[in-house]
Amino acid sequence: LVPQGPSMDASKKVDLKIIIIGALGVGKTSLLHQYVHKTFYEDYRTTLGASILTKVLAVDNTPLKLQIWDTGGQERFRSMVSTFYKGSDGCMLAFDVTDRESFESLDNWRDDFLEKVIPREQDFPMVVLGNKIDICDRQVPKEMASAWCKEKDIPYFEVSAKNNINVAEAFETLAKQALITHKGFLESYLTNSIKLTPNDKPKKSCC
Repeated sequence: LVPQGPSMDASKKVDLKIIIIGALGVGKTSLLHQYVHKTFYEDYRTTLGASILTKVLAVDNTPLKLQIWDTGGQERFRSMVSTFYKGSDGCMLAFDVTDRESFESLDNWRDDFLEKVIPREQDFPMVVLGNKIDICDRQVPKEMASAWCKEKDIPYFEVSAKNNINVAEAFETLAKQALITHKGFLESYLTNSIKLTPNDKPKKSCC
């Protein structure tokens, strides 16, 4: 095998699966369309199950293809949505700053995800988005959301899908985290493979 230098690694596109989860009506679909298509649509039908959009970008000179899964937030679809968790490289938790209940449900969404993702890692690449900061009727103070995220060691972003505030920054932060974890897993896998390679040269006998 020819050794691969940094330039060759950078030329290889990495596919990453990102999933966005959270309560019904927090604006997951709007956030996703704002990031991928730079458009905001006021009226969306409720997402049933999941829909997928892709986005190609470069992070640290590495071309990435993000496969972003938009999931339904209705409680009756929770068991169906959790089947989409497998194989995720990063998770985006979203809530609505004008809906206190959507924020209080973050614990359940996070726990459900970590319980089902394989392998389970408490430091799994994850970010939290507090959406709809463009609306005045706020119920979740920034300090409260920041404190919850700080305790869990998860980056927090105040965003607006409507006004395109911090949306790209949030997605790209998660993509960067996911890429670092992906590379770490790959290096660990390759290192273990090398260790398992038997020595082809037989030992010389002294007799």
